[in-house]
Amino acid sequence: MKIKTGDTVMVISGHYKGTIGEVTAVSPRSNRVIVEGVNMVKKALKPSQENPEGGIVETEAPIHVSNVMIYDTKAKQAGRVGYKGTGKDKVRYNKKTGNEIKEDKK
Repeated sequence: MKIKTGDTVMVISGHYKGTIGEVTAVSPRSNRVIVEGVNMVKKALKPSQENPEGGIVETEAPIHVSNVMIYDTKAKQAGRVGYKGTGKDKVRYNKKTGNEIKEDKK
């Protein structure tokens, strides 16, 4: 999967089309990503020790990875992800702008 946690992406289809957000989680097995502020759903929670009140919580649901494109904040353009170099020096870049995608080491 070419989209990774921490990437800035633009939603290209669906109800949230045009929304720009950061990827908070990636699920490679199901080809889905969770984007900050996108696909908000309401979920009813039972009271528990952590949440004694319970109630309704609004949270992000996953969307398919084909519905997002990597977004270049400098050029303000979305594009596909490509790879430059070989071996150790392999880096991801935005094919439309040619700019490298910075990887945040955590």
